[in-house]
Amino acid sequence: MRVALGVEYDGALFSGWQSQTHGNTVQDVLERALSAVASVPVATVCAGRTDAGVHAVNQVVHFDVEVVRPDTAWVRGVNANLPPAVAVCWARQVSDDFHARFSAKGRRYRYLLLNRPVRPAILQGKVGWYHAPLDLDAMRAAAELLIGEHDFSAFRSSECQAKSPVRMLRMLNIDVQDDVLIFDLEANAFLQHMVRNLIGALVYVGNGRQKPDWVADVLASRDRSKGAPTFDSAGLYLVGVEYEQKWMLPSAGRMMPPSFAISA
Repeated sequence: MRVALGVEYDGALFSGWQSQTHGNTVQDVLERALSAVASVPVATVCAGRTDAGVHAVNQVVHFDVEVVRPDTAWVRGVNANLPPAVAVCWARQVSDDFHARFSAKGRRYRYLLLNRPVRPAILQGKVGWYHAPLDLDAMRAAAELLIGEHDFSAFRSSECQAKSPVRMLRMLNIDVQDDVLIFDLEANAFLQHMVRNLIGALVYVGNGRQKPDWVADVLASRDRSKGAPTFDSAGLYLVGVEYEQKWMLPSAGRMMPPSFAISA
């Protein structure tokens, strides 16, 4: 039997999603909790592996298990065995041809950037921070140049294991709420560090260090060394994964916005 889960977590307390020998990852704690409910070892697959410090509002996971449990057990039972920073929000039995990663048609991330002279305190670990004023119009002009299907080699980590650097970036919107800049990005898939590298480049444009068309030059270069430093992980959230309606998941066929609002 294959089961799909919707999971949210505070990434600040973990060394990313993917299992590591020290056991302090989201995958590690989730698999331990699932195994406790199933009474057998459980291995999971997620829609998008997040880095250390990155949060998730709607991560989608699947696992295979031979024991039968009601959906409520995979939610309340698993949550009883999870640390407070991780929660299963829903569970659905799915057919064996569903795959959390390969069945996904798109992913959506949101980056929250506090733009004020003083560093965050209450929002520490929940937002990125930049101290100097940023030119929103220039950043939006640069963002437009990144939309579309491109080779994003200049915005991927040197450790990225993706077979192809080509991605379809469908959306890169920038809004502002009080002194928080809100970046919404949607693509068929993302490369390792791609979002944080894009944010870093846009900040370079916003602070006047580079002109908007510089991002197009970086993109065309396919050279990571031409871009800006990778931006802080703290403000990054996986907020939605898109699937076909046939899977009958709560998030199927649409992107899910964050279930919270940031006001600084």
